[in-house]
Amino acid sequence: MHSDEPGGRIHSTDPFAAPEAEKSQVRRLRGRFAATVTLWTAPGPAGLTVSSAVIADGDPGRVLGLIDEESDFWEAASRAGRFAVTVLTPADRQLADRFAGLFPAPGGLFATGDWEQTDYGPVPAHAGTWAGCRLDGNRPYGWALLLDGVIETMTTGTAGTPLIHYRGRYTELA
Repeated sequence: MHSDEPGGRIHSTDPFAAPEAEKSQVRRLRGRFAATVTLWTAPGPAGLTVSSAVIADGDPGRVLGLIDEESDFWEAASRAGRFAVTVLTPADRQLADRFAGLFPAPGGLFATGDWEQTDYGPVPAHAGTWAGCRLDGNRPYGWALLLDGVIETMTTGTAGTPLIHYRGRYTELA
């Protein structure tokens, strides 16, 4: 495509991916761990696709996640002191890419789709499973910011198949 041609350019590969020779060995190891893809949202609204997350059972239950401290999500969550975590399904691939900054979002991240407004941030109206969390702490952790949230409310609807991130691609359970 020449620069004088109208329209955007669609890449067959991730234009943000580091070249093979520059990839960290730790990042390569992390890529070999299959991870559930989640959407983290906060009042504002703001949101971010996150696959580096863990749910810790206990009293209270907690969610831990590695997020980009320069993201609009972190700014909104730190200001509000709360956020929502939604488990995405294979039908949510475009939603995941949109909130990861890999898919166009004309009109903004929340301009398309139906959203349920909650005290913790917008949640996709079709979401079967999501948690409302109170921000309890954060600290720099490797390449990211480790967020610690206390689960204050949750909806666990019918268990659908989660969207999985593995070796840089989306997949689903067989």
